[in-house]
Amino acid sequence: MNGKELIGKVHSAIDHQCQERGYAAPIDVLMDIGVLPKDKYEDWRSGRVPYLEQACNINLRKLSFIMGQIRSYANKRGYKPSFTYYKPWGAKKKNGVRQTVPLRFSKSGASEIEREYATHYVDVKRIAEIREGGDI
Repeated sequence: MNGKELIGKVHSAIDHQCQERGYAAPIDVLMDIGVLPKDKYEDWRSGRVPYLEQACNINLRKLSFIMGQIRSYANKRGYKPSFTYYKPWGAKKKNGVRQTVPLRFSKSGASEIEREYATHYVDVKRIAEIREGGDI
């Protein structure tokens, strides 16, 4: 897949997600375009994969390109960035308190990269339509 095709897939995935539910999430975009297999995503959410990038079937350069496209397109469309805290599924309780260590997204663990993966982009207009009883 060349760069132009990849850009088209990314933009299409964002548009589809925003139309369906009012926001787009980078992880869902990665799954929609076939870069992140669902079973590998589930392994990551369950703590069996140390970081999300390892679960993807493309190299870090292409992942970085995709993440840049997601940010750029969301900004161009006027979507509002919203940080989302990702924690593992089935986190064990310790002394009656659920452990909430955030999941890791990137190989480097750099805070700005981690934040990019965890940022959802909200179509405020579509959310308002949904709340007013529009179709989903």
